[in-house]
Amino acid sequence: MERNSPTRFIITLTYQLFISIPELAPHIENAVKRNPIVLRKALEVQLKKLIIEPFKALGDTTDMPNRLIIIDGLDECINSDQESRVDKKYAEDQEAVQIRVLDLIRTLASHQLPLSFLILSRPEAWIKQHIESEPFEDLVEHVDLYEVGDHLKDVETFVKVELSRLAIDEDDLVAHLVGAANGHILYAATVIRHIDYPYGDPRTRLRNILNDYSNSNPDLADSTSFSSLYELYRQILRSCPEGNRSVMINVLEEICVASSCFDAGVGMHQAVSIFDHIMGRVPGAGMKAIRGLHAVLRSSSGEAPPIHHFFIHRSFPDFLYDLRSSHEFHINEEKGCKRMLLGCLHSMSFITLRSKVDEDHIRFALNSWPKLSMSWSGGWRNGMPYMAECPVDFMEMMEKLLDIDLTACLFHTLTLDFSFRWALHPYSGLCNDDSSNTILFGVDRGVYESNPLVKRAVSHVATSHKAAISHVLQKYTPVDDERPSYFPGAVYEHLQQLSSRPEDWDSDSVLHALKTLRQASPDTYDSLMARVQHELCRDITCDDEEEDTRFHALVANYKALMAITDWLEANMCATG
Repeated sequence: MERNSPTRFIITLTYQLFISIPELAPHIENAVKRNPIVLRKALEVQLKKLIIEPFKALGDTTDMPNRLIIIDGLDECINSDQESRVDKKYAEDQEAVQIRVLDLIRTLASHQLPLSFLILSRPEAWIKQHIESEPFEDLVEHVDLYEVGDHLKDVETFVKVELSRLAIDEDDLVAHLVGAANGHILYAATVIRHIDYPYGDPRTRLRNILNDYSNSNPDLADSTSFSSLYELYRQILRSCPEGNRSVMINVLEEICVASSCFDAGVGMHQAVSIFDHIMGRVPGAGMKAIRGLHAVLRSSSGEAPPIHHFFIHRSFPDFLYDLRSSHEFHINEEKGCKRMLLGCLHSMSFITLRSKVDEDHIRFALNSWPKLSMSWSGGWRNGMPYMAECPVDFMEMMEKLLDIDLTACLFHTLTLDFSFRWALHPYSGLCNDDSSNTILFGVDRGVYESNPLVKRAVSHVATSHKAAISHVLQKYTPVDDERPSYFPGAVYEHLQQLSSRPEDWDSDSVLHALKTLRQASPDTYDSLMARVQHELCRDITCDDEEEDTRFHALVANYKALMAITDWLEANMCATG
C-alpha cells in the first residue's frame, strides 16, 4: 500500500496504538471482530470505531502516559487509485485530501485522549490556512523549523564533508556553495549529487553551477522559497546535451504520466526501457537522454510509490508541471498521456489470442491503456464546456481501438498475474455498452449520443470484454483460480451489469461458460464465485450502513448476484 496515501492512515495509527498501549489492544481487537468490514470503511468511521471508542472503553485515562504521534510529510499525502476507484466521493484533489487528514487529527485531539501530534510539512498555503483557522486555534502550536536551530551551520558542515569526499577543499568554493544554499539542505544535497558524476570533473561542474547562480536574476531568488532550487533545476537540465533535450523532456513526461502504472519494485532502467519500446525509440535512447539527471532522478527501485521513488524530491515534478518555473523544460501531461496511449494501442495492434505476452512493454500496454485513456480524456475535457465534437486525436484513438483485436488483448490482460510488477488496479466500466464506459471518462454524454464512431468504439470495447471473459472461462483451471489476477473482478462486474436484465440470462455467453465450468469442475466454480463475491465486499466502504444509499445499492447488488447464482444452479439441475 502506498505510504503517501491516506487510505491506511487510521489503520496504521491503530496498529501503532495497539502495539504501544497493551490495555487498549483488546478493545481494538473486539471492534474488528464485531465488524471486520470496518477495515474498509471511510477513514472517519475507522477513527471512531478503532481509536476513539476503544479509548472511551478504558474509562478514565488521566493517569495514562501521553503518546507522541509523528505525522511526517503531510504535504506529500495524496489519494490512491484504489480509494478513488472504490468511492468517487473521495476522489479528491491533493489539497482536499491533506485537509481531510488534518480534520481527522483535529477530531481525535478534540476527545482529549492521551495523545499528542507532531505534524511535519512544507508550508503549503492550504495547509497553513486550515491549521491557522478557528477550529485549530486552541489545539496547535506553530513552529517554523527554518527559524529554529543553526541551519546555516548544519548546511556548512554537510557541504564541507561532502566536498571533502569529492577532493574539493577550496575555501572559496565551500563558502560560495554555502551562500547559494542559504540554509536549505535540499539545495546543497542536489548540487552535491549533480557534481558527483563519473563522466565529468566534480570541481568543474561545481564552478559551472556557482557561476550560473551568480549570473542568475537576483530578483528571482527572492520571489519564492523554492526559486533558488528551481533555478538550480534549470541549470541541471541545461547541462544536458542540447541534442538530447527533446527526448529528455519526452521521457520526463512519460515518467510523470505512466509511472503510477508500475508498482514500487520497478526501477528507472526497466521503466524507461519499456517507454523506449512503446514510443518506438532506439533501445537505450531514453536512459541516455536522462543520464545527466542523476541529481533529481533515482534509478534504483524501492518501497515508495513509483512517482516518488523515481523523483528524489517532490519539488522536481512540481517544478516540471509549472510553466512559469520550468520555462523551456515544462512538461505537458496531456501531450505525454496521448503519446503514451497511442504507443500502447500500437503495441496491442499485433496481439492475437495465440500471442505470447511475456515482453515487458506488451504487458505494460495491456495493463495500462485503460488508465491512460481515462487520464487523457479526463485531461482534455477537464474544465471545458460541453462540445458536440471531440478533438481529432480523440477520434483517431476511437478508430485505433476498432482496428485492435480487443478480445485477444483483454483475454491476456485478464490472465496477467501479480508476479508481474505492474500496479494491477482493475478498471471498472469496460463492460458498459453506453456513455459510462471507461474510455469515455470525463466526456459528455452528448458526445456518445451524437457520434456513431464513438458508439461503435464503445460497443467494440464492451463486447470484446464480454468475449474475453467467456474465453478465459472456457480454459479456466484450478491453477488459474489460485493465481491473483483481474479476472474475478471482471466476472463480478459483468454479472452485476447483467443482473438488471434477467431476460438476457438465457442467451448470455458468460453465464453459459459459467454453467459449463460448474458442470466440469464444481470445486473450481465454487472457488471462483467465492472470489467474485469477495469483489463485491471490497466495495462496502460507506460511512453509515443504515443511512448511506450506497450501502443499500451494494446490498441490492449482492442480492442480484445471488439471484444469478441461484439461477445457474437451478438451470444446472433442470438440464441435469
